[in-house]
Amino acid sequence: MGTMKSNSDASALEGLKIADFSWVGAGPRATKDLADNGATVVKIESSTRLDLTRLSPPFKDGIMDPNRSGFFVHSNTSKFSATLNLKHPKSIEVARRFVGWADVVLENFGHGFMEKIGLGYEDLKEIKEDIIMVSVSIAGRTGPYADFRGYGNSAAALSGHAHLTGWPDRAPLIPPIAFGDVITPLFAVIAVMAALEYRKRTGKGQYIDVSQWETMVQFIAPAFLDYAANGNVQTRMGNRNQWAAPHGAFPCKGEDNWCALAIFNEEQWKDFCSVIGRSNMVNHPKFKTLKGRKENEDQLEAIISDWTKNFTKQEVMQRMQEAGVPSGIVRNAKEVLECPQLNERQLFVKLEHPVIGVCNNPAPPMKFSRTPSKVRPAPCLGEHNHYVYTGLLGMSDEEFVSLLNEGVFE
Repeated sequence: MGTMKSNSDASALEGLKIADFSWVGAGPRATKDLADNGATVVKIESSTRLDLTRLSPPFKDGIMDPNRSGFFVHSNTSKFSATLNLKHPKSIEVARRFVGWADVVLENFGHGFMEKIGLGYEDLKEIKEDIIMVSVSIAGRTGPYADFRGYGNSAAALSGHAHLTGWPDRAPLIPPIAFGDVITPLFAVIAVMAALEYRKRTGKGQYIDVSQWETMVQFIAPAFLDYAANGNVQTRMGNRNQWAAPHGAFPCKGEDNWCALAIFNEEQWKDFCSVIGRSNMVNHPKFKTLKGRKENEDQLEAIISDWTKNFTKQEVMQRMQEAGVPSGIVRNAKEVLECPQLNERQLFVKLEHPVIGVCNNPAPPMKFSRTPSKVRPAPCLGEHNHYVYTGLLGMSDEEFVSLLNEGVFE
């Protein structure tokens, strides 16, 4: 890794160089986190095979265009974009230059693609012995499912998440967002940092194989422990929880307004009953124990709903929080963007995108006292070609123009 800046205004990862061959969700989200914290990340993409997120809604003003996708903008802040047509015979030599420049190469193509075009880990080591390579896939690069191809929701199904999501009397529910594409980057980023630390100590790079399937399993470990210890196969419970009652979202005053509540112990139950003015329920035979509350959960939820619907969701949350009862209002996107807590902490930053214009962008959810993040707008397709190829890779203008005219940078 290059020399890190020492001034207090430098972001934590300034000097780290990443060649990002990934696309769609899990790979780009990982490199976004690194870029937002100062790493120089070059997103290597192609105009002949667009990143699917460039083709995914929502689009600014409803106009479908590779540079107007909110999905892409959200997942690729602070990066540089360089286009490279990997099908062109001269492209692989250019790609190899990226390897010589980078500290980390990240990809999430189908199993065997990078090896097929001469950019597998063994090939990369010949170019740069201490390179760190990260491959992100659904099932990992080894095992009987190594050739499995899919997206984040495939991991939701394979890992058991879908089996646990939904209502008891209905089919499994695939979440509206691909959680695998959100969860996996957390592990990939940690893996990159661990490999960099290892290289700092030993001078050696390494290959990192990240499985979305396995990262998703990590997030529902209690369900697997329940089966291993008790033989119990957990299934869909809607908003309910086998170790808590009440546990759910309850209707409040107004249209489509809700407040979530969760009672995990008898002290919380006592305080909850006091808040809703039903102290007589504390020792009621039906409700005084968790077992009783679970057996009479329909009746209990009806009682709670009759109380919550008389108050705004903010009032319900405030009363519960003041009594020490876990609760939180259910916010929609508008309310999240306007939340004074999140705005005070600058979770959203307004950036001016060349095509979309000024728009909110999510910033890192952690604050560094000495190495603040510096979020930049997501790039337009090929926006930084000249800077990347001549400035970072050291091509002459003549070579750049020649390769450009030959279609290498499409």
